[in-house]
Amino acid sequence: MSEENVELARAAIAALNRKDFDAAFRDASPDAEIDLSRAVGLDQGVYSLDQFRRVLEEFNKSWESVRYGTDDYIDAGEHVVTPFTNRLRGRDGIEVQAQGAWLWTIRDGVIVRICLYQERQEALDAAGLSE
Repeated sequence: MSEENVELARAAIAALNRKDFDAAFRDASPDAEIDLSRAVGLDQGVYSLDQFRRVLEEFNKSWESVRYGTDDYIDAGEHVVTPFTNRLRGRDGIEVQAQGAWLWTIRDGVIVRICLYQERQEALDAAGLSE
């Protein structure tokens, strides 16, 4: 099942880059939670799917372009760790990169939780892996 979990995460991120939020969360449980409690900035908190969708929509409006990059897909059974480098361009052409890692929890083909970590190793530890 874990290879299928990696594909779910891959499809969700691809949909986010197309700004297709319906497709991005098609395989998410209606009561999935998105944990941004470790975020730096205004969006700290734990969100429902609908709340997170609104956060994403507002975030995307703030930038001229947003590219959600994934540096790797690390299979950890019911978890998938996706270290990322996001690339953002502001309205004045200023480019910014943001790095971190997402920990996806997927059970029976359904995304039940996505948690943001600032460091790859923190996400790996939370998934029960070490490098």
